[in-house]
Amino acid sequence: MIEYPSPLDGVFHALSDPTRRAMLGALATGERSVGELAAPFQISLAAASKHIRTLERAGLVKRTVQGRTHRCALEAAPLAEADGWLRDYAKFWTGRLDALEALLRDEGAAASGIPSRTEGEAT
Repeated sequence: MIEYPSPLDGVFHALSDPTRRAMLGALATGERSVGELAAPFQISLAAASKHIRTLERAGLVKRTVQGRTHRCALEAAPLAEADGWLRDYAKFWTGRLDALEALLRDEGAAASGIPSRTEGEAT
């Protein structure tokens, strides 16, 4: 079994596969059996179960057994941690893109002979 140094590593590993992301999307609307999760894909139940184990190790899915049926439910808490981590970088990139936009706007204004906001402002 793969051991991750941090829970976040497992979450991003689980999210790296489009089949697992689609399975999480299905689980976001409610509990599903392994067969229901496998149905949209051309994969065996064994392959689907392997994907689900990866999601379970990441803490994103909880599986329960009802007779012979394995039911899966979404555990969204690890997604909130990943979202928080990504939001820190979103703030960084938003700031960088805003600075780039201002620079391009000023360069475009200078090229057209129109004073930029800082040049045209009274001091």
